[in-house]
Amino acid sequence: MVNIYKQIVKKIKEYDEIVIARHIGPDPDAIGSEIALRDLIKHNFPNKKVYAVGAGVSRFKYLGVLDKVDESKLTHALLIIVDVPTFERVDSAYLPRYDYSIKIDHHPCDHKVCDLELVDTKSSSVCQLITELIYKTKLKITDEIASKLYLGIVADSDRFLLSYTTPKTLELSAKLLNDYNIDLMTLYNNLYERGLDERRFEAYIINNITVTENGFGYIKIENDIIKKFGVDSSTASNMVNDFNFIKEIKVWAFSSYDEKNEQFKINIRSRGIVVNEVASKFNGGGHKFASGARLKTESEVDDLFNALDELCKIEKQKEE
Repeated sequence: MVNIYKQIVKKIKEYDEIVIARHIGPDPDAIGSEIALRDLIKHNFPNKKVYAVGAGVSRFKYLGVLDKVDESKLTHALLIIVDVPTFERVDSAYLPRYDYSIKIDHHPCDHKVCDLELVDTKSSSVCQLITELIYKTKLKITDEIASKLYLGIVADSDRFLLSYTTPKTLELSAKLLNDYNIDLMTLYNNLYERGLDERRFEAYIINNITVTENGFGYIKIENDIIKKFGVDSSTASNMVNDFNFIKEIKVWAFSSYDEKNEQFKINIRSRGIVVNEVASKFNGGGHKFASGARLKTESEVDDLFNALDELCKIEKQKEE
């Protein structure tokens, strides 16, 4: 993997048109990594046209403004996808428009999708991988870029609480803090500050979540409830990590309906039970302990929840 960093920089140097894309329904690591990478390339190669694309999320606007690009007008372009294993979930990028593609990701994937890939499933985040790219090459960054990278690492590792936190994660985070001026108070306020409506919505979830005898917790969040609390459809998925460390729950899943795309969005988390193999059977996937899925019908949601409950039952029996 040592040479991959230089190969990525070499390809970046070859192209004057570069588009960076990430997955739909982004989190701080996805948006933070694509904007940080865009700004990194612009900072080191000012003459290049670099775009970070995808639908914006209002709650993450503090990370920066995304770009719009007409792919039909690209003549010789490089596509870099971040924080997404396959093209099925890429937001606002069409692979055939590009002459070359690069993937930077930390999700497991059993096949190659880009011409050049930096994939490390042991990494806490894509922001960690981009930080490694910077320190292993001669690329220069600013305090603002460093702040975005640090925030992505903190967010995807859930403040260094998840098992994906390794000595490398802490070492690189410490280097960012040591080498750049990062305003931690502002960063954490942006990341964790919530309105009263969201806190009340969170209380609704904890008061209405169903927990099976096997330790599986689940809730189907109806759109009228989302409207009642004045939040948006992505709010539940953004707070799914807040339900970690509940003694009676080993695996938990939230379901909400995306009216625009006419599909159910499922967020799955686990404390030690591998869930991505089950998610992959339901048009989903992700990390061992943090996965998701997109389903068309409520019956499919029920089937997924039943499969996760059965998984918890099997693990429970092993412990007895």
